[in-house]
Amino acid sequence: MYEVFEHTADLGLRVRGATFAELLADAGRGLFSMVVEDIAAVQPIMAREFTISGTDRTYLLFDWLNELLYVCDTERLAFSQFAVQVKADGLSAVARGEPFDPVRHHLTHEIKAITYHALKVEETSTGWLAEVIVDI
Repeated sequence: MYEVFEHTADLGLRVRGATFAELLADAGRGLFSMVVEDIAAVQPIMAREFTISGTDRTYLLFDWLNELLYVCDTERLAFSQFAVQVKADGLSAVARGEPFDPVRHHLTHEIKAITYHALKVEETSTGWLAEVIVDI
């Protein structure tokens, strides 16, 4: 589950998940919900694999979203489905989506960067909670 919130001239993303892997998958969906008006319009017709090293969960979230944003910008791809596996030394993931189609994918925000400002990841009594601010 994710929600987008206003943050001065930027946008914030608050994500909750029962597991850290679920949190990362929902963070991916949340990121693309800020880019594409209707994330359901992004068809999962191709897959892209990601591997990110690290043990700090806050930086794993940052690096994961940063890598998704990089691929979005450089390869003009949009993703709507995410399968994430967390390991002791990082994560591996498969993101499914398709190339941007201006007829079906109405862009809402151009995200310039994932920021460290107010970045947090914490384990709660009900699972995981994360907040990240993106520069638009």
